[in-house]
Amino acid sequence: MKLLLRASVLALSCTLPLLALAQEASPVGLWKNIDDATGKPKAMIRISDNKGELRGQIEKLFLAPGDDPNPRCTACSGTNKDVPVIGMVIMSGLRKAGNEYTGGEIIDPDNGKIYRSKMTLADGGKKLTVRGYVGMPLFGRSQVWVRQD
Repeated sequence: MKLLLRASVLALSCTLPLLALAQEASPVGLWKNIDDATGKPKAMIRISDNKGELRGQIEKLFLAPGDDPNPRCTACSGTNKDVPVIGMVIMSGLRKAGNEYTGGEIIDPDNGKIYRSKMTLADGGKKLTVRGYVGMPLFGRSQVWVRQD
């Protein structure tokens, strides 16, 4: 009985730190976004945290042969008009709210449109479901991003 109790205590003491790490998973880091329409990778996006607010910046694009190697956001308006897509901040304002990050915006550099955004970590922090929407989350689309670092 004492052996069983000791084994249980040992197993619990080894498991608790792993559970704490799993709960502390964060979207901060480098992500490969996968196009929801084609299933192919589109870009590498670095998510950073500034005082609890997340933002995502494009670091690399996966371009097809013949594509402009330095595309600009010609469809964007305001301060993003004609800025290079590589280096562009496409996501901002997201804050942790329970199990998801909400309250932010995401820009689609292909069409220049700005959408409300939310995201949720999955698969132990290895995947990120990013949803862009208009009005309510029901009216939007999601992409799954894969952690790279």
